[in-house]
Amino acid sequence: MRGEPTSAREPVQAAGKRARWTGKPAWGRLRGLIPVRFHRGIELPGHSLWLDPWERKPFAFVSHAHSDHIGNHSEAILSAATARLMRARLPGKRIEHLLEFGVPREFRGMRVTLLPAGHILGSAQFYLEEEGESLLYTGDFKLRPGLSTEPAEWREADTLIMETTFGLPKYRFPPTEETLAAIVRFCAEGLGRGETPVLLAYSLGKAQEALCALARAGIAPMLHESAYKMTKIHREFHPGFPEGYERYDPLGIEGKVLIRPPAGRPAVMAAQGRRTRTAVLTGWALEAGAKFRYRCDAAFPLSDHADYDDLVRYVGLVKPRRVLTVHGFASEFAADLRRRGIEAWALTGENQLELPFGEGEK
Repeated sequence: MRGEPTSAREPVQAAGKRARWTGKPAWGRLRGLIPVRFHRGIELPGHSLWLDPWERKPFAFVSHAHSDHIGNHSEAILSAATARLMRARLPGKRIEHLLEFGVPREFRGMRVTLLPAGHILGSAQFYLEEEGESLLYTGDFKLRPGLSTEPAEWREADTLIMETTFGLPKYRFPPTEETLAAIVRFCAEGLGRGETPVLLAYSLGKAQEALCALARAGIAPMLHESAYKMTKIHREFHPGFPEGYERYDPLGIEGKVLIRPPAGRPAVMAAQGRRTRTAVLTGWALEAGAKFRYRCDAAFPLSDHADYDDLVRYVGLVKPRRVLTVHGFASEFAADLRRRGIEAWALTGENQLELPFGEGEK
């Protein structure tokens, strides 16, 4: 470890070979690094700016338009695609600062650049430069290339704040092309048997990935209303986006694939006596028994998040002096990095401090 966070209390020795950090860390200016605080969201107190806060704030950065990240903030920094998607999901009046990827802008004494995150359309990372120091916040991201979003980019930074949804070594995804091919095969085989394949995928992100894969294979899908609405916005930003899709019509579903959100089931089709085969598209498909837990015929590990290997790789690419982790297995991944000699702390969850002991001590 290269250092320890400032705290109102000192770490206390726990039983065994670890100590638990008691009290909430005050992530202040550590050896000149940009101050960071966490309370139901990430705050940069020097600029009264919040990064993906959980609640409405006067001034915030919104990394992407998934429902758990958007908010009707008074003033927001975001990409143009995220702003368009957010307006469709969350009407309201707000001041929007729309930044192009890779083009720096000055805000309240800080230099801000948005970088593509590779998560969904318009998803952005927040890169801050201030008084010779730099900070990179990933938001939700992935390094694997996708069919419906911009590829991720990165820059070296002194502080890296990263999401760690799949921050355990057991979460390693197969190649995306392999997973998409399996999804297409599942649909083609179902259609060949006269069944209606149903793909359970979030309406923003995975629905468009599945659509692109099916379009390449010449399979025409129907989209649930929410996915149809989000897909039309994709076409506004990518004119070459596939056109071979329709809005869901229960009377016209025969011979088609249905893409719909995981919540609920196509009860109308069941009532009409149509045979369906369902598959859920989720990174949690890596867990044993996933298809039984989701009550599906199949589960495919299609995710718009970085897996464990890409999380480790990303730290190597950014070369930070300090890593702060959020979401998922934040504590476990931070501890993993500390074992690798990297200063890392979880902003969410507890930090178990690994203390060195002599060989004879138990």
